[in-house]
Amino acid sequence: MTPPRSASGAPPQGGAAGGPAEPAPRRPLEGEPVAVPRCGLVAIVGRPNVGKSTLLNALVGQKISITSRKAQTTRHRITGIRTVGAAQFVFVDTPGFQTRHGSALHRTMNRNVLSSLAEVDVVLFVVEAGRFGLDDAKVLALLPPDKPALLVANKLDAVKRRNDMLPWLKSMQERHAFAEFVPMSAQREADVQRLLQIVAPHLPEGPWLHEEDALTDRSERFLAGEIIREKLFRLTGDELPYSCTVVIDKFEEEGSLKRIAATIVVEREAHKGMVVGAGGERLKRIGSEARQELERLLGAKVFLELWVKPRSGWADDEAHLRSFGYE
Repeated sequence: MTPPRSASGAPPQGGAAGGPAEPAPRRPLEGEPVAVPRCGLVAIVGRPNVGKSTLLNALVGQKISITSRKAQTTRHRITGIRTVGAAQFVFVDTPGFQTRHGSALHRTMNRNVLSSLAEVDVVLFVVEAGRFGLDDAKVLALLPPDKPALLVANKLDAVKRRNDMLPWLKSMQERHAFAEFVPMSAQREADVQRLLQIVAPHLPEGPWLHEEDALTDRSERFLAGEIIREKLFRLTGDELPYSCTVVIDKFEEEGSLKRIAATIVVEREAHKGMVVGAGGERLKRIGSEARQELERLLGAKVFLELWVKPRSGWADDEAHLRSFGYE
């Protein structure tokens, strides 16, 4: 039988199920420097579709934020937690700052970005390596001058001519007094580890906010809605407009089984047909892929029911947004 595992995926220490207890951490010798505990909030900001959620998942070491080729996938502040040595990083993946739309949904997302910047200790400003456009500039203008900001030049693997990076980095240095410059690819584990090492000294000294093996402060119910929404976006592509969301109607546990019922809310009746697909095949695939990922994530059997309902104007209605869980 597979031994039980903690939220981090590591076997529990001690006890019959987990095998013999692991040795306690070695106490430092007299005169040996003791690592000072550090803990801080780290905002991950940037324009839509720049790779923030992929970076968050890589930094945490497990998927907690959804990704999609469709821009503006992240709509809520997603908190990811990673503890390495004496440092605990509390990452906040913010929605991409919206500069082209003025709906209530986009205003809510922008408020999340601004409030995150006001609360954090360190900012990771994410751009695509070698690129800087108007949308990037608008986000850069929001960075607080009194907090260390690190330039994360993501998707370095897509840069064909590395020699072009030096003048680009120099131009970025002239745009803002960045504390660090980190060219990297969120797909490379070595780059992710290097980024953690660079961020750690910028965290304030102080006790940890969460348990050592914590991964996120978001509930399983919330994560279920996000996983379903990711599959919705990935399987509909550009065919389905951005104005759709997922509401979890039921999340119940029956022993090792989790029963989840969710409604996909769309703007128009025609959009419902796009989600359901011919003979209901697309909705079945969305449900199947979401269920399989949820079973991996939650470590339990999942029974998932999906419904699709049109609700005109929901994305521009503050009351509807609050009822759907948007802060």
